Amino acid sequence: MFLNLETIPPFYKAYVKLVSQPDVLQAMRISGYRTMELIHSIPEAKCDFRYAEGKWSIREVLCHMIDAERIFGYRALRFARNDKTELSGFDEKEYATQLNATSRSLKQIGDEMQHLRTTSVDLFESFNSEMLTRRGTANKNELSVVALGFIIAGHEIHHGKILQERYLSA
Repeated sequence: MFLNLETIPPFYKAYVKLVSQPDVLQAMRISGYRTMELIHSIPEAKCDFRYAEGKWSIREVLCHMIDAERIFGYRALRFARNDKTELSGFDEKEYATQLNATSRSLKQIGDEMQHLRTTSVDLFESFNSEMLTRRGTANKNELSVVALGFIIAGHEIHHGKILQERYLSA
């Protein structure tokens, strides 16, 4: 299903613009595949690297990506099921203090990301065209189910670029 950028709240537009695939399932599969390639290229010795003081480590960025995908997927499920309850936002900085990232290996985090993406794709495959167009409100932003799929892919691409440019090229 195609997406009209006009319907994306401003905060999420930058993520969605990073997605070049017009199909949400293809976008999610490709971004997931590229992220797994990136994770496999990261030396375990570098997983606690921070490019500046106060910035997240590589492991923390990856765990943030997992948290965000779970939350976006949950929102998509609620909206697809025609749940009209307004959903709250989440404070990514506060969540980051509770990631438990340092106790997990890069392989464990990568495996979890791969499993999560598989189930996210399965979820979006289960939605019919009517479900994909359903809308709901989260964090005071109205979003469609299909938009959330593109946000999942775009958010992952965004952080993949940051990891490549600021963490791995340093």
